[in-house]
Amino acid sequence: MSEEQYHSASHCKYLTQYHIIWCPKFRFSVLQNGADDTLKGILINSCKQYGYEIKAFEVMPDHIHIFVDCSQTVAPCDIVRTLKSISAIEMFRIYPQLKQFYARCGVL
Repeated sequence: MSEEQYHSASHCKYLTQYHIIWCPKFRFSVLQNGADDTLKGILINSCKQYGYEIKAFEVMPDHIHIFVDCSQTVAPCDIVRTLKSISAIEMFRIYPQLKQFYARCGVL
């Protein structure tokens, strides 16, 4: 890898990148018909807000792939928790029918 890809802190050089994959509850195909584009926007804004750099990501109907570059002080579980919680709250706010869909399934 070239030196340009590495980040520098006061006493270290690092390259911390994670490939994160998650799916909606029960892997239902709910990320389609415009919901995928909405989710992309939410994830882009969330990553900007928390200082994560998205290298690549793809939203499929039943799962999400995201490749994130972040500071060496951020734990992977914190990234997942942040992105999943913000995206879930926003998606339920924008698409209330998702909440009704999961409530009918008896999972909310």
